[in-house]
Amino acid sequence: MQNYGKFYQKPWEERINLIKKNEKLTEKQIQILETAAQNKTLGNTMIENYITDYSYPEGIAFHYLINNKDYIVPMVTEEPSVVAASSHGASIIAKAGGFFASTSERLMIGQIIVENVEDTENLTKKIQKIGKELLLVADQAHPSLKRRGGGTRWLKTRILAADLVTIDIAIDVQEAMGANMINTMLEAVAKKLEELLNQQVLMSILSNYATECVARATCEIPVELLAKKGISGENIAKKISQASRVAQLDPYRAVTHNKGIMNGVDAVVMASGNDWRAIESGAHAYAARNGQYRGLSTWKLNNNCLIGELELPLPVGFVGGSIGIIPLVKVNQDLLKITSAQELECVIVSVGLAQNLAALLALVSEGIQKGHMRLQLKSLVIAAGADAIEEQTVVDKMLQAGKRDLESAKKILKEIRKRDKNAGS
Repeated sequence: MQNYGKFYQKPWEERINLIKKNEKLTEKQIQILETAAQNKTLGNTMIENYITDYSYPEGIAFHYLINNKDYIVPMVTEEPSVVAASSHGASIIAKAGGFFASTSERLMIGQIIVENVEDTENLTKKIQKIGKELLLVADQAHPSLKRRGGGTRWLKTRILAADLVTIDIAIDVQEAMGANMINTMLEAVAKKLEELLNQQVLMSILSNYATECVARATCEIPVELLAKKGISGENIAKKISQASRVAQLDPYRAVTHNKGIMNGVDAVVMASGNDWRAIESGAHAYAARNGQYRGLSTWKLNNNCLIGELELPLPVGFVGGSIGIIPLVKVNQDLLKITSAQELECVIVSVGLAQNLAALLALVSEGIQKGHMRLQLKSLVIAAGADAIEEQTVVDKMLQAGKRDLESAKKILKEIRKRDKNAGS
């Protein structure tokens, strides 16, 4: 392995020179690294051993009517058709009156795990007796949160095993996601616990399973709005309802069902500067909260209306962390015209439901590939070397020929260029 020394201490230019010297990258590859490094100061702030910026495209989804307010929604994703599908699902729901979304109280859960417990029942009783004192210690560790109306709300104990007890503390983090403040508060409580009860603390850390920070979106769509290419709206609604039922019965289908939901959710979470890994892990845990992994959304046919519902734990922040230092996040907040974390939750859960509707509608009618494939082919022909002028011609010819592979794209591109060259000579 090449010797890079204390890479993190070196200036950016020196890091790039070391990579150029030690690794077998071409000049073109080095130039890509250098050109993509748009904000070196921010990069060094956000990540260790920073060398460049890795960019994902951002688009806007339209037609979102949520709680009688119109939104345009920034979405960050690399997957073709996600933004188009999102807008399509939202447009159908808008025609039916839009989404109705709500949120629970915004509480995050922190855990203090006590290990080597000799008598778990006795320890839990002792902890409950000093519970108010422990909550006070937590609040004193982050007094500004309390002044803003947040802070601790309750403390509970759970026995995990014969020698393990968890102390769960619920904290209102206001407009932040709150990971750092929660962990600071938990560590203060852990120290106090060791002093008062002489117990060994294994760890103190927030939980990303935010069961006390839940957002819910619903919609009711008259079946006639679902009619598509000779298939009645009632028939499509029945099929969507049945597809939803399958996702409740079969984990194999439920995983893909939920992946489609998260296509939209993650894209908005990323655009808003939030931690999409935390949201993903919490959502999938929520899908299995009753002992079996199930679809996160449900669709049911009732009185000629297709009724959709999605509920998700969404501990997103509106301030703090990377949200406050990435310039594009502020732009996206202004595009959304949101003013709070709770409003952002309502948007995100609505996007998840719209994304799910669009996917199910495609699956039970023309199939998922028809609309998806044209966008996928664009990526394929660009990989084949087509420029912006050639792109559409190659896509059209591939669709006509029924081809879907890179070699065919290269062959068609070569034929087009040969034809154009002969025509110009």
